[in-house]
Amino acid sequence: MSNMFSTDNNNNGKSPSFKTGWLAPAVTIIVIIILALNCFTLVSEGFIGVKFRLEKIVTSELKPGLNLKIPFIERIEQIDTRNQIYEFAGDAYTKDTQKVNELRLKVTYRYSQDRLSGLIRDVGIMNIQDRFLVPNVQKISKDEIGRVNAESLVQTRGEVQSRIQEKLTTELAKEGIIVTAFAIENLAFESQFEESIQAKVIAEQKALQMINITREKEEQAKQVVIAAEAEAESVLVKAEAEAQAIALIQEQIGRNAGYIEYLKIINWDGILPQVIGDGVNPFVVIGDTDRISAATNNQSADNAE
Repeated sequence: MSNMFSTDNNNNGKSPSFKTGWLAPAVTIIVIIILALNCFTLVSEGFIGVKFRLEKIVTSELKPGLNLKIPFIERIEQIDTRNQIYEFAGDAYTKDTQKVNELRLKVTYRYSQDRLSGLIRDVGIMNIQDRFLVPNVQKISKDEIGRVNAESLVQTRGEVQSRIQEKLTTELAKEGIIVTAFAIENLAFESQFEESIQAKVIAEQKALQMINITREKEEQAKQVVIAAEAEAESVLVKAEAEAQAIALIQEQIGRNAGYIEYLKIINWDGILPQVIGDGVNPFVVIGDTDRISAATNNQSADNAE
C-alpha cells in the first residue's frame, strides 16, 4: 500500500511541472503577439494620422501606411483629410419680406493641415460642423439673401451665391477650415409670387420680341430706301451719261456738217430705199424687193383705172 501511495505521490508531483513547462512559453508568445499588434497602426489613404502619447498630441503629420507607436502608451487616430460636406435646409427672407421656402445650401470644405492639431485639441473633429459650419453658413447666407429683393434673387442667384461663398471662405479660414465650393441648390417662393414673376418674364420676352420685330422692319425699310436711292443714282448717272453723249454729238455736228452723213453711212444696212408713187407724197419702202414689186404693180393698176 505504501508503494502505491508513493507512486501516486511521485506522479502527482510530476504533473504540475509538466503543465507549467508548456504554459509559460504559450503566455510569452501571446504577450509578444499582443505587443506586436499594438506597435503598428495602418493609416488609410485619404486620411492623416494623429499620434497621441498619454492623450497628448505628439504629431499630426503621419502619412498613409504603416506607422509605429509605443504599445499602451501611444495611440494613433485617423482624420479624414478629404473634402467634407455640410448641407443646410431651412428658410430665409428677402429684402422685400418675401419668404424663401425650401432653401437648401451645400458647403464643401476640408481641414487646414497646419491648423489640424489645434482643431483636434481645442474643438474636436466631431464638433467642427456644429461649432463653425452651422452658425456661419446660416448667418452669412441669410444676411446676403436679406440684402436683395425676391425678384433680384431669382435673376442674380449666381452673384448672391458667389458673395456668400466669398464671405464663408474668409470667416472659416480663420478657424482652419478651407471652403472649396458652395452652392445654393434650391430656393422657392410662394406659388402666387412665382406666378407673378413668371408672368413678368413672359411679358418682358414678348416686349423684347416686338422690339426685335420693329427693328427688323426698320432695317427692311432702310434697305428699301437704300435700294431706291441706288436705283435713282443709277438712273441719274445714266441720264447724265446720255446728256453728255448728246452734247458731244451736237458739238461734232456744229463743228462738221458732214458728221450726219457719216453717221448715216456707218449705220446703213446695205439695202437701198424704194420709192413708190409719183406725187408730192411718194411712198418710200425699205426692205423686201418682192413686197416692193407687189406694191408697184398695185400702184400701176390704180393709175390705169
